[in-house]
Amino acid sequence: MAKALLARYADSITMPDLRVSPTTALTAGQAKTDVLSGLTVALALVPEAVAFAFVAGVHPLVGLYAAFMVGLITAIFGGRPGMISGATGALAVVMVALVAQHGVEYLFATVVLMGVLQLIAGALHWGKFIRLVPHPVMLGFVNGLAIVIFLAQLTQFKVPGTTEVTGHGTTGGAWLSGLPLVVMLGLVALTMAVIWLLPRVTRIVPAPLAGIAVTAAVVIVLGLDTPRVGDLASIEGGFPPFHIPAVPLTWDTVQIILPYAVILAAIGLIESLLTLNLVGEMTGQRGGASQECMAQGAANVVTGFFGGMGGCAMIGQSMINVKSGGRTRIAGIAAALFLLSFILVASPLIEIIPLAALVGVMFMVVIGTFAWNSLRILFKVPLTDAFVIVLVTVVTVYEDLAVAVVVGVIVSALAYAWNNARRIHAKTYTTPEGAKVYQVQGPLFFGSSDGFVELFDTVGDPSRVIVDFADSRVVDQSALQAIEAVASKYEAAGKSISLRHLSRDCHRLLRKAGHLVVDSADDPDYALAVDYPVRTGILGGH
Repeated sequence: MAKALLARYADSITMPDLRVSPTTALTAGQAKTDVLSGLTVALALVPEAVAFAFVAGVHPLVGLYAAFMVGLITAIFGGRPGMISGATGALAVVMVALVAQHGVEYLFATVVLMGVLQLIAGALHWGKFIRLVPHPVMLGFVNGLAIVIFLAQLTQFKVPGTTEVTGHGTTGGAWLSGLPLVVMLGLVALTMAVIWLLPRVTRIVPAPLAGIAVTAAVVIVLGLDTPRVGDLASIEGGFPPFHIPAVPLTWDTVQIILPYAVILAAIGLIESLLTLNLVGEMTGQRGGASQECMAQGAANVVTGFFGGMGGCAMIGQSMINVKSGGRTRIAGIAAALFLLSFILVASPLIEIIPLAALVGVMFMVVIGTFAWNSLRILFKVPLTDAFVIVLVTVVTVYEDLAVAVVVGVIVSALAYAWNNARRIHAKTYTTPEGAKVYQVQGPLFFGSSDGFVELFDTVGDPSRVIVDFADSRVVDQSALQAIEAVASKYEAAGKSISLRHLSRDCHRLLRKAGHLVVDSADDPDYALAVDYPVRTGILGGH
């Protein structure tokens, strides 16, 4: 019965079943699919990059250059083929204050320093800590991100030139109404219908690309008056020029840019590594966290020297790529090169694409990204997990992704600590020699140390007491202090106490309290966790 319930719970909290084969052969057909998928991603990147540049208060080309350079470098060297990176709203909302106060040159310097910090994180293998993010946090992350993507698309339902873009949507501006609104909604619905129906007929062409093409053709042939990409801004420009940030090389400059660089580096890595995990769930791939940190860092260093605003992984575009069949690095490289070609030579063609087509694509991304099964399991999973899912979703929408993930991890960790703190207890019995034995069960750490001390009856116990830790785990310094406190109480009462099944490290730390430990043959001699990660030690074991 218990196994059946556990299986039901495990099945209920999985991500949407979008997995593919973990190994994808690079055939001619796959290469063609990757190129077409890259084209689809590039088309979707244009309005996103322009909008995020507006958020940061910089020229649209600064966002487009970042999307090209970050996307190209991470596609080549990143930790997960199929991931797409570029300028993102989560970073843009942090940059806006820096640009407003100090100018765009300080932004470029900050992006370079941000990249250096990410390179350091990759070199130190800090990316492995992303495994500490619990599954409920991942569910809240994708749900909140889906809502953020949806809200960001509402920009396109306002009259061009009257809106102010923010990280989570729009402010100001007049909403479309009447016939223009009907036309816009109809074109969005047409795009979504094509994306939904085409895979049931053929997979030769990626469905999002076909949706954009069909909707654009309808608009051009019928001459419909509807907002186009060119209404946002002109994307025409040249190749990104090499440019050393024009900031004074002084300590004052470091004091200005370092806080922003730290925040941007942290947000960028958290978003990128969570996207890495999500794409890994979909494609059956594992690992690559440190490699992704290094790639993101290198990309941002280069971007800062070529007039870009920096960036990180983009879950929306990554979803478009994977769902369109993009599986290898060719897809990300193609997306970046197509984006550059749009800037250099194809801007007139791209600028006539209706925004409704791109909104339809992103709406389908929202539907595919949101973990709909999380709504069904809210009343089946433990209350703490349900709370974390909702909390992370809400914080993602109203704050940002990085803060939401940190909050979710902290709440989950506190809940875990509280649950384990209540597990400490002891079985007692008396030996034929008259000694009382406490068989401690449950982890002994800072959360359960008080409960551990309360287990003992110092006054009523006989003259000899044995504490057996065979079924317990001594985790931290608080646990050692609790053991020493109990031992001191028995010593003060004139009674002897022996501690058994502790590691040799515990023996050494407790030696100053006197002859408290019985070195029996079954006392383990654990290796320190820092030396042998697979085994456990005093601060990760007994």
